Amino acid sequence: MNSTDSTPSRSPLDAVVKAYDVRGIVGEGLTDEIVAALGAGFVDEVGAAGGRIVVGHDMRESSPGFAAAFARGATARGADVVAIGLCSTDESYFASGSLDAPAAMFTASHNPAAYNGIKFSRAGAQGISLDTGLAAIRDRAAAYLESGIERVAEPGAVMEADVLGDYAAYLRSLVDLSSIRPLKVVVDAGNGMGGLTVPAVLGEAAGLPGLPLEIVPLYFELDGTFPNHEANPLEPANLVDLQRAVVEHGADLGLAFDGDADRCFVVDERGGAVNPSAVAAIVALREIARVRAAGEADVSVIHNLITSQAVPEAIERAGATPVRTRVGHSLIKDRMKETGAVFGGEHSAHYYFRDFWGADNGMLAAMHVLAEFGAHDEPLSELSRRYTPYVMSGEINSTVDDVPAAYTRIVEAFTGRAEFEEFDGLTVTGITGQDEPFWWFNVRPSNTEPLLRLNAEGADEATMVRVRDEVLALIRG
Repeated sequence: MNSTDSTPSRSPLDAVVKAYDVRGIVGEGLTDEIVAALGAGFVDEVGAAGGRIVVGHDMRESSPGFAAAFARGATARGADVVAIGLCSTDESYFASGSLDAPAAMFTASHNPAAYNGIKFSRAGAQGISLDTGLAAIRDRAAAYLESGIERVAEPGAVMEADVLGDYAAYLRSLVDLSSIRPLKVVVDAGNGMGGLTVPAVLGEAAGLPGLPLEIVPLYFELDGTFPNHEANPLEPANLVDLQRAVVEHGADLGLAFDGDADRCFVVDERGGAVNPSAVAAIVALREIARVRAAGEADVSVIHNLITSQAVPEAIERAGATPVRTRVGHSLIKDRMKETGAVFGGEHSAHYYFRDFWGADNGMLAAMHVLAEFGAHDEPLSELSRRYTPYVMSGEINSTVDDVPAAYTRIVEAFTGRAEFEEFDGLTVTGITGQDEPFWWFNVRPSNTEPLLRLNAEGADEATMVRVRDEVLALIRG
């Protein structure tokens, strides 16, 4: 079945298949029957009959059952299933990359407990979006829902595998933390999968040697009901416990992972949130220096269009080429593969590594921060300040009925004092002069809701606030 087929589908899958993954409410949008059909459709689309696929899951109550249902559909269509059980999303990418096998990860990431979902990968941890196979998986699954899953003559089998130790060892091989100064680190796992992976990678739970790290655990118990707070560190309210604990324990820094532990947020010794763009710049410079030392001359680094301007500036100062992309997980993974970029950073705290099959890995980004910070005596607040020369607004959503009209108001208001670019929405950059400091903003529509998303940045707080408020007034008419 062709993913470009324009015939509208009228199946329950329409509501749960999103641009980059599957996501829905358990028992309503997602049922065992739907998940089994998706397993069958996935095997057909990636050509895994006679081969193997990886299936992993997070700590949500529905995840083990859904993983088993998916395996039933997959084996019926002839694929052997390597069931890796409880894992983080980046651990599933490790399995996909190291085994060179397609993978399905059951998680709803940072969404509330009522949700679950699936993140798909082709062999080698390559992303799958609507445009690159997810639509075809949806359509194949819809057909199986209608007619039943046709069992092949030689169905596959399920075998269990534990990859946590190999995953931890591989990350340790990429970033050496053995010689950093001793650090006290508070880690908020949010009752998500970081509670499993942090002790393995940064501690001794996987049998690896101890590191000069004192880990203060916060909410390490795996609990898909999220009894303490939502596992979404992007929301400031969900960082409050970590910020308080860092100060109370006199820690050097804090780390917060989302539910499936593929994103990591950093807090300094004062409890201040470190800008994810600053983390992207720090990691980018480390990766540039590493491959330069190995003799690589032509180095590129990816950043999306809403990261701070400080990120491409830092990349250029290091003699590498910044490559700007649209916002979107699979888009960046595709660009990592196309460009051979050594690293990619998003302001949403997704960080992508060429040495990790171009996939994102929050744990690996955290290790780079620990390595850089642990090699110097200055506090993290000082280190991060050097990479945060400008002031960002954060993403602000506004409900908008007529997006073109809002664009027209913005263009009319800023004509003559700014430059315009239509690249993933509308990016407007101020024409700086003697009396006009640096600023820019981007407005882009949501793919699924009647929203316009605003991100603004300025040379200082006053400039950012002035631009942000003017644009919001124009957006909201």
